[in-house]
Amino acid sequence: MNFCFSSKNWNERKKNSQVRKLNFLISVKEAYERKLAAINASISKLEEQMNSTTPIEES
Repeated sequence: MNFCFSSKNWNERKKNSQVRKLNFLISVKEAYERKLAAINASISKLEEQMNSTTPIEES
């Protein structure tokens, strides 16, 4: 048996698995960053509307 080849193959599979996991985690992080940016924009817009000088008509 050639254990070096087996070990090399294992190391390659492990590295590929780690690269896939890293890419997945980066994509999750980016998705949350986009969501957070949208929430921050909504908050800013709402605060801007609340602080505007035009009076709001109550119904």
